Amino acid sequence: MDNKKKVPEVVIRRLPRYYRYLDELDKSGKTRISSKELSERMSVTASQIRQDFNYFGGFGQQGYGYNIKYLLSEIEKISGISKGYKVIIAGAGHMGHALANYSGIQKRGFKICAMFDNDPEKIGTNCNGIEIRDIKFVKEFIRQENIDIGILTLPQNAIEEVADMLVESGIKGLWNFAYVELKTKKPIPIENVHLSDSLMTLSFKINQNSQAAEDMN
Repeated sequence: MDNKKKVPEVVIRRLPRYYRYLDELDKSGKTRISSKELSERMSVTASQIRQDFNYFGGFGQQGYGYNIKYLLSEIEKISGISKGYKVIIAGAGHMGHALANYSGIQKRGFKICAMFDNDPEKIGTNCNGIEIRDIKFVKEFIRQENIDIGILTLPQNAIEEVADMLVESGIKGLWNFAYVELKTKKPIPIENVHLSDSLMTLSFKINQNSQAAEDMN
């Protein structure tokens, strides 16, 4: 990939979808797929798929399609999931436990090494085999274990302080589940996840369909 060629955010966000569909096809035993066939499955135009992949070198041959296993391995390299990033979870509440138990994180190559909290009743216990440790030792743990990613499942009033603490310790990226657009003193990649926003989007679509049905009557 040409490092000088900036990849649009919308293309980056389509990569996981490509990976998910291709992984399903690979598991079904399929070895090749055309951009036309992939477009029908994903509801993305074939030209858009080719344009997206061209940001990273193309991968296909005209009239021959894409080798699914090869394309999967290339997306793994591009996205970095082949590196096996080490992860911690800060916040051992309901969301923290749900993520620790979600097998999809480890299946995508991310290793959850520990959870952290400040609740004495939680410290020393474990969730899905992952030890819950005292948050006051998180800096030392990050440095010793070379942790790459911090997952934040904390209350809003604690999020910025903990996030800056993780960044100071060498964290390379943050996955934030607090209902706030997080910014840190030292800029690093942050993915802010707002589950209620997705639900609100669904509500909007349902409402639009209801209004369209009413207009037809």
